[in-house]
Amino acid sequence: QVQLVESGGGLVQAGGSLRLSCAASGRTFDRYVIGWFRLAPGKEREFVAATTWSGGLTHYADSVKGRATISADNTKNTVYLQMNNLEPEDTGVYYCGAAHTWKSNDIDGWTHDFSSWGQGAHVTVSS
Repeated sequence: QVQLVESGGGLVQAGGSLRLSCAASGRTFDRYVIGWFRLAPGKEREFVAATTWSGGLTHYADSVKGRATISADNTKNTVYLQMNNLEPEDTGVYYCGAAHTWKSNDIDGWTHDFSSWGQGAHVTVSS
């Protein structure tokens, strides 16, 4: 099993930047794909980005492409999500989750594969 803990949320003005962290632990955490998702009020959980621990594979939602960078630091057992040029629409609770397989061609199905969610990091972008 893998355990995940998010951190780095906060209040930021539109156009600003934020870096979220997802610290992983567990015997086999590096065998998992790590994904970032967000949940906004009144909306369903939305995929944001995912990466393998090697960084060889990454995938982004169209809504954040060009503004977000996901990366993994194996020395710190942490996956980061750097968000730039933030928009009010980026407001939400950001969660990281773990999946066993890479399935970026089927985001809806892939979303259901993720589990081991952390407690979430609140991000508020003011206009």
